[in-house]
Amino acid sequence: MRINILVCDWFEGLLPGFIPTFPHLFYQLFDSVCPQPSYQLFDVQKGAFPDDLKQDELYIVAGSRAGAYEDIPWVKAVLEFIRRGYNGNIKMIGICFGHQAIAQALGGKVEPSPKGWGSGARRSEIVHPKALQFFPDGELCLYYNHNDRVVTLPPMAEQIATSGFCENEAFVIGHNILCFQGHPEYTEAYMKHVIDTAEAPQNIKEKSTESLKEKPMNEEAAKWMIHLVHH
Repeated sequence: MRINILVCDWFEGLLPGFIPTFPHLFYQLFDSVCPQPSYQLFDVQKGAFPDDLKQDELYIVAGSRAGAYEDIPWVKAVLEFIRRGYNGNIKMIGICFGHQAIAQALGGKVEPSPKGWGSGARRSEIVHPKALQFFPDGELCLYYNHNDRVVTLPPMAEQIATSGFCENEAFVIGHNILCFQGHPEYTEAYMKHVIDTAEAPQNIKEKSTESLKEKPMNEEAAKWMIHLVHH
């Protein structure tokens, strides 16, 4: 199975020594749930995008320090790709910035959160029956690291999960698009690194670290992503 990753930020100088490149987090995730996946990377900040869109492959719009609403040429190009992918009925995944970019591109709205930075593990409530196949307990738990949020979903989107911190934690569009505000690709070690190196008050870091007692549902989220391609 081919997994295409639109790399929206390489996070140079911010990664710990045990992670060679940011996409390696996705390799670890999908290698754990998919037999022999193959990967293709696209450096969208340098104008690299998939040309031949295929409906039997997965396209992931990954995280970034940029905002989906920012007037940046490469961000605008990502939004245009998302619209092209939607019109082409490809299987598309949005993670954090990607979640926000897909919402922004297809008629939703993204803005900075008045609640500030959300980092660490967070639980949210499943509110759509479609998600119960993968989260049968009615809850979603993922690692998070974000300051923006989706305040309005695209008109064709369906909310999947919600929390008191972030109303739109996850959403789907039809059978082709699945988006998470959280990071299923984050490992506990990487999340700890993000918290430890963040420029945040000590009390916020302590609260984020305390949240890591929660077990993220990374594999469950990844299985749903893979499921899109086969159904």
